[in-house]
Amino acid sequence: MTDSLTPCAETPGASAQAIVIGAGLGGLASAMRLGAKGYQVTVIDRLDRPGGRGSSITQGGHRFDLGPTIVTVPQGLRDLWAACGRDFDADVTLRPMDPFYEIRFPDGETFAARQDQTAIEAEVSRISAKDLGGYRKFLKDSEARYWFGYEDLGRRPMHKLWDTLKVIPKFAMLRADRSVYGHAASRVRDERLRFALSFHPLFIGGDPFNVTSMYILVSHLEKAFGVHYAMGGVQAIAEAMARVVEDQGGEVVHNTEVDEIVIQNSRAAGVRLTSGEVLPASVVVSNADAGHTYDRLLRNAPRKRWTGPRLKRTRWSMGLFVWYFGTKGTRGKWGDVGHHSIVVGPRYRDHIKDIFIRGKLADDMSLYVHRPSVTDPSCAPEGDDTFYALSPVPHLGHDNGVDWAAEAEPYRQKMLKMLEERLLPGVSEHISESLVFTPETFKSRYLSPYGAGFSIEPRILQSAWFRPHNVSEELPGLYLAGAGTHPGAGVPGVIGTAEVMAQMVPDAPPRSGFGLIITPRMAAE
Repeated sequence: MTDSLTPCAETPGASAQAIVIGAGLGGLASAMRLGAKGYQVTVIDRLDRPGGRGSSITQGGHRFDLGPTIVTVPQGLRDLWAACGRDFDADVTLRPMDPFYEIRFPDGETFAARQDQTAIEAEVSRISAKDLGGYRKFLKDSEARYWFGYEDLGRRPMHKLWDTLKVIPKFAMLRADRSVYGHAASRVRDERLRFALSFHPLFIGGDPFNVTSMYILVSHLEKAFGVHYAMGGVQAIAEAMARVVEDQGGEVVHNTEVDEIVIQNSRAAGVRLTSGEVLPASVVVSNADAGHTYDRLLRNAPRKRWTGPRLKRTRWSMGLFVWYFGTKGTRGKWGDVGHHSIVVGPRYRDHIKDIFIRGKLADDMSLYVHRPSVTDPSCAPEGDDTFYALSPVPHLGHDNGVDWAAEAEPYRQKMLKMLEERLLPGVSEHISESLVFTPETFKSRYLSPYGAGFSIEPRILQSAWFRPHNVSEELPGLYLAGAGTHPGAGVPGVIGTAEVMAQMVPDAPPRSGFGLIITPRMAAE
């Protein structure tokens, strides 16, 4: 991996050059897929390390995983490595989580999600024995949607409207018009179980009360594949991906930003960097947010579908407020707090409406708390702990947008109070490191429109054909990967976007000349 581009002489075979914009998981997976198809790949990223939202920051001896923390479908990563002739498990160590996470409700009740059927049914029965039958039906519903929505639609291109029209009867049969929460409510009556079965869309940026019930498939993903943690964090996966790209003869360049996609003869022909340098390529893949790709990187190109006004009308996922903090001398404390905890606030439906519909920063909150040091001691100094606490908040595009310069510290204090009262008593006495990300951080660091945490919200009319396509409908030679395109957000989703993208990119033409092809550099135009 390098921090800058060095001029090279042009060599024969330039038609096999590919450029990937962004070294997030979707971009790195795309680079691996293109390398396996014979392309000479250059990945360009503005951050100082690979991973994008899955990267990390080390501060005071604490490694803070900035974004995703779990792996729910290891087979997707194993398939990606296998396509490159590699063994994922030789490069990355996964640890299964048991329980996956513990939910703590306001009334003091808890729910530990586990893969073992007997154990999780015991949890359901303990909370509401009369809902056990409905829970079993919900799992069957989830599996049916998994095979249709994930293994079928989610693993093939959906850029042709006819492909979507053909499956409308199946969508109707599976009640895709019903929301995730609505489907959970149709199966179980206890509100705590309804939460436990419906909150998952928040992990991919969706409103559980409006996102299609197809996304209940996540419950089957957990049951079938388990929930895993990558030792070294998701950063370790990203670094392993970058090594595969380099072993294929590709290059991952950091601290370098793409300003525009270059167009020649009405097709993508490379990229122009913010420095003015132009890098030519026959294939360009953008792992930048789909909104940023069309609104910024193609700002000088005519667009028919993803115009500025259309992007403004699009419903974006919520924002995220994330507090990363380290604690001193606490490794033996809070023995009942495991790797993943979900601390539920006093409201559910109305709070979600505040976040997604009203754009209001509420006084109450629900938290996802990550404590990786109980599994991976390398993320904290000896005897210490590393945490992050995440709260969904409105994105920046609402009319009454939050002034985070003024609200960040008061909100962090509310978060601290909730942690003290509900999960980590006395934690304020041990805090040694602190770092806060708000939606403004997501906007500036990841170039995410409106600071949205997961790009475009996965509502039914913003999924499949209705989502930005993996092969650009605006410009031949341009392809898209990442959370804002099909099949969507989450680690399995963004890895899947690269799989779908690769199905539409032709194999690289035979190389000519001697040795590896090196990306030719052209002077700034």
